[in-house]
Amino acid sequence: MSPVVSACLITLLLASPAARAADVQVTDAWARATVPGQQVSGAYMQIEAGADMRLVGVASPAAVRVEVHEMRMDGDVMRMRKVATIDLPQGKVVVLKPGGYHIMLMNLKKPIAPGDIVPLKLELESDGKSRTLEVNAVARAPGSHAPAPHP
Repeated sequence: MSPVVSACLITLLLASPAARAADVQVTDAWARATVPGQQVSGAYMQIEAGADMRLVGVASPAAVRVEVHEMRMDGDVMRMRKVATIDLPQGKVVVLKPGGYHIMLMNLKKPIAPGDIVPLKLELESDGKSRTLEVNAVARAPGSHAPAPHP
């Protein structure tokens, strides 16, 4: 194959949707440990997508119901509401954190202790195609926002 044909094929492959759908990088995934009797928790992380995507859902075997939420100020009152999606613009780090976008784990199947691993399945959508990304969030003690040591 000539060098010109090879270069054209490489250009076509790089321009195809499959090649452009670069990986999603999730860092600092953590969940809030619970206190006795607590039935809800939150999960947080940083997400960077290699192509424009949206987070359209989350599931976890740790909870009966999992939703994506946003907290924002409404006048002088902090309000939390469920959101259908979170945009993940290409190359931009989107932070899920306390007081902002986050994942709500509701009707927990068992308490979450510091150091526990909380498995999450992120449902992502790009160019009309869905994919799932599995993430393990390490539980941190309530009130702790510092990165936990890796087990």
